[in-house]
Amino acid sequence: MILAVLRLAAAIVLAFAAGKLVSKIKLPAILGWLIAGMILGPHALQLLNQSVLEMKWYQTSNHILECAVGLMIGTEIIWKNIKRSGNQIIVTTIAESLVTFAVVTLTFGAIFYFLNIPLYLAAIMGSIALATAPAPSLSIVREFHTNGPVTKTLIPLAAIDDIIGVVIFFTIISVVSAQVSASSMPIYMIVLTPVLPVIIGAVIGIPAGFLFKKTASANLCLLELCAFILLASICGFLFNTYILPEPVLNFMLIGMAFSAAFSNIIPEEQLQVIMKKFNPILGFALIAVILNLGAPLDYHLIMGAGIFTAIYILSRAVGKYSGAYLGARLSHAPDVIRKYLGFTLLPHSGVSLVFTGIAVAALEGPAPDSAKIIQGTIAAAAVINEIIAVVLAQKAFKWAGEIPDGKECDNAA
Repeated sequence: MILAVLRLAAAIVLAFAAGKLVSKIKLPAILGWLIAGMILGPHALQLLNQSVLEMKWYQTSNHILECAVGLMIGTEIIWKNIKRSGNQIIVTTIAESLVTFAVVTLTFGAIFYFLNIPLYLAAIMGSIALATAPAPSLSIVREFHTNGPVTKTLIPLAAIDDIIGVVIFFTIISVVSAQVSASSMPIYMIVLTPVLPVIIGAVIGIPAGFLFKKTASANLCLLELCAFILLASICGFLFNTYILPEPVLNFMLIGMAFSAAFSNIIPEEQLQVIMKKFNPILGFALIAVILNLGAPLDYHLIMGAGIFTAIYILSRAVGKYSGAYLGARLSHAPDVIRKYLGFTLLPHSGVSLVFTGIAVAALEGPAPDSAKIIQGTIAAAAVINEIIAVVLAQKAFKWAGEIPDGKECDNAA
């Protein structure tokens, strides 16, 4: 275990250095972290080999850090600040989600029909395509201090988008499992998977908020915050182990709900002080989470990617962009949101790989050929899409005029 910890520590240091190097050429540091993950992971140099990635302590610590990263989103969801544009965000999120699902499902439905491949695969791919990895775009927000309509829409949208994606995916996979195998996913799991993280986070976050209000010392608040993050994570572990048949809880969503709860209780001035103290921990958590996101990605898949992978990446991009554009137009959002929000929603791995693993597990027994198609297509797409998406997300913030003047140069310095 000591050797594994040293391996992880070395990998984080190297990822940090890679991020600094990438920043020199005015690209987001997260791209360096992702590439470092792929290079140091089990498919290349194996500093983070498969045995490390599968260790219980590694997975546990990564979930805790995911919970901490959720604070990036939750602390921005201040009800009094977003209620003016609440309908706009909800309409945009629903449109973006449904259009993405429809475009990917119909595209693959037409292809699979002529190739005599089961059509339910198209629906599964459509539901996996809904998944958006918020950490990459939000790390760009943090690194470049972006500010404007796109940034303000993206942050609460990321939380709602995750919930919609989870609901649709588990509904589809439950229906498909019932059709192709003797067992189907329990109905309660479909309901609990998106709702439970929010409940856990809120139940922990509300008392935390009242405690923070009574705590005068910023340093003590930081200690209390870390303790509550650990408590929220432990609750997630308990439900994953004893309530749900599979460990599928989204710990980042727990962190979002937890921080949103206490952020709406304490004064905004106190919230800013607490988060300033928490920033070094958040920075470390981001690097570790993104490193873990990149480690399972096999760069060899880039060379072996087939036509399904290309179609998946393109159809998902069309769905995300056109859906965000449609939702922004229906909700009368500013023109800058219509044009550029869709690009910030392209990052995809992480949640998509979890969904893929669940789909493969459900199909590999009764329909092994279908399982192979999903696994090969999404795994290759995760590698290719993530690199392209991070660059496009940064460009979108730049095109929207939300990166402060000179900030790109500051990061390259």
